[in-house]
Parts: sequence; structure tokens; C-alpha cells
Amino acid sequence: MTWLDDNSITLADLSQEDLDLWLTTNPTWRRDLKPFIRWAVARRLTSKVTIPTKKYGLPSRSLDTDELNQQLRRCLNDDTLPLEARIIGALTCLYALPTTRIVELTTDRFHRDGDDAYLTISKHPVLLPPRLAVLIERQITSPACRTSVLQQSHTGTPGFLFPGRPPSRPRSPQTVNHYMKLHGLPGVSARNTAMMEAITDLPPIVVSDLFGIHPHTAYAWDQYAQNSWAEYFEAVQSTD
Repeated sequence: MTWLDDNSITLADLSQEDLDLWLTTNPTWRRDLKPFIRWAVARRLTSKVTIPTKKYGLPSRSLDTDELNQQLRRCLNDDTLPLEARIIGALTCLYALPTTRIVELTTDRFHRDGDDAYLTISKHPVLLPPRLAVLIERQITSPACRTSVLQQSHTGTPGFLFPGRPPSRPRSPQTVNHYMKLHGLPGVSARNTAMMEAITDLPPIVVSDLFGIHPHTAYAWDQYAQNSWAEYFEAVQSTD
């Protein structure tokens, strides 16, 4: 309920995508949340959303690696797409960020150090690909972002990278998700695949520190990745 309040979503407006998005970063709460969701649906306090039964308690929707890379290339290189959509899509594909985290990013989290550019997602700066750094710089200098920074400077707080209406508030994750769908760009499925890629390449504690997810969540993803690879190799061997 706190998450819904923070993202300006009422219980009555809760969608299956909103619920899936929350479960992506809070998989260990799946079992505890089921009774509440059943209670709310039975009393028509929310739509007929469900918590999917899933081994290891993690979302099942994903893309294959080629699809994820294709989406990333589109975000970085397709100048016909809106600038904001390209940045949000690239952050999803590269760093497995949920929409709720992306809309909270502020302009002061981006900085350059010589020829390198960094984005502080959680506690530690993450090195950005040069193409994405250029896109973020263009966004920061855009009229909407400058207005946000100017208004926020009066209160001593940094402006949002993706300002909403009014600019003192971030965009609604629900609005952003719909916006990305309109352009056929990455959503929950892409984020799940990106998290699998990250957890395969990096230790869970590093993923937790860089991307700002709870250590328990990172370890749950690690366990899920290990079991997924074991099932894959077992399937391959059975066909030999």
C-alpha cells in the first residue's frame, strides 16, 4: 500500500502489470501478499489481479538475449523514437531498473569524469555507454528538464530527470509503462532478462549495491538463474 501511495496508484486502479512490477523487486513477499490480494478481489476493492504461482517466486515473463539486445540497440540508435523513451528503455535493458526507480532519478545523479560518464543508481556510480550518456545529457538540457531544475532549485532539491506535471513531481510509473508500450519498447519482460544477465555476470552483493535492490532479492535472482541454467543443461543433454 505504501508503494501504491508513493506512485499515485489507488487500490481500485491496481493493474496486473503494476502487481507484477512490484513483485519483480519484492519476490520474497509473494506468499504474504496472496491472502491480501484474494481478500481485496473478493470484496471488489481492486480488479481481478492474481499473484502467479512461480517456482522460486520470480516473474516468468522474459525475452531471449537476442530480443533484449535488439531492443537496446533500438533505444540507443533509433532517432525516430522520443528521447525520453530511448533513455528509459536503455536503462531497463542495461541495468534492469523498474519504472518506479527510473522515474525517481534526478539530474544530479548524472556526472562526467573526464571522458567517462556515470549515473548513480543507488549508492555507487555506474559507468554509462557513451551513446546513453549523450542521450541523458540531451535530456538534462531539454526545456522540460531545465524548468524542473529551475523550480526545484528554489527548494534546494535536485530536479527530476523525467519531470511530471507539475515538474516538482516525478512521472507516474503507470503513465510511463503505457508510454513505453505505445512505442513497443522494453517493459517487465526486458527487465527480467536484464536482471538474469546481470546476476549471471556479477555476484549478487555487487548487483544489490549497484542497482539498489535488497540483498535477499539479489540472492533470490541468483538462485533462480542457477536453477534455470541447470534445467537448460539438463534439457540439452536429454536431446543428445
